[in-house]
Amino acid sequence: MYNFIKYVVEGKEIKTLEQVKLSYARDALEPVLSEDAIDYHYGKLYKTYVNRYNSGEGDMDFNEAGAYLHSVYFPQLQVPDEENTPIGASKEFIDRHFKSFDNFKEEFTKLFMSIQGSGWCYLSSNGDIKIIPNHSIKKDIIVLIDAWEHAWSLDYQADKKGYLNNHWKIINWNIIDARL
Repeated sequence: MYNFIKYVVEGKEIKTLEQVKLSYARDALEPVLSEDAIDYHYGKLYKTYVNRYNSGEGDMDFNEAGAYLHSVYFPQLQVPDEENTPIGASKEFIDRHFKSFDNFKEEFTKLFMSIQGSGWCYLSSNGDIKIIPNHSIKKDIIVLIDAWEHAWSLDYQADKKGYLNNHWKIINWNIIDARL
């Protein structure tokens, strides 16, 4: 998921980040996320976090956390499925903590919609729904959805809730199961 490449130069360990490869075509998430949105979000913004970290440019913690979160986010996506719901371990986990997928989505939406400007919303490994303001590395992420305006405004303009509602169609529950 999150790749550091470590090597030694003149006796000093150096680590660089590597952007994760998409397991789907850039247009495969349409109509939920357009190819233009993927090109911008994955191809420019995420790539910039990796490149800025590797070149030592800007705030290293911010760039590392931005790269990390995108390395968690993009692999959990799949081709849209109108009937997409949790399966296996993720279904059991959500049912145990929220009684149903609908209840989970309702609670997730409340917190997600409270984010103004930049941030992320995620389901944690202890069953809580949490916010990450801006960027920071969290090791307890089960499901992560980007709430930064750049993630949704290109395709959804001002309809942030529509972006979130459609996002459930592209969550790969097999990946989520593996995280559990």
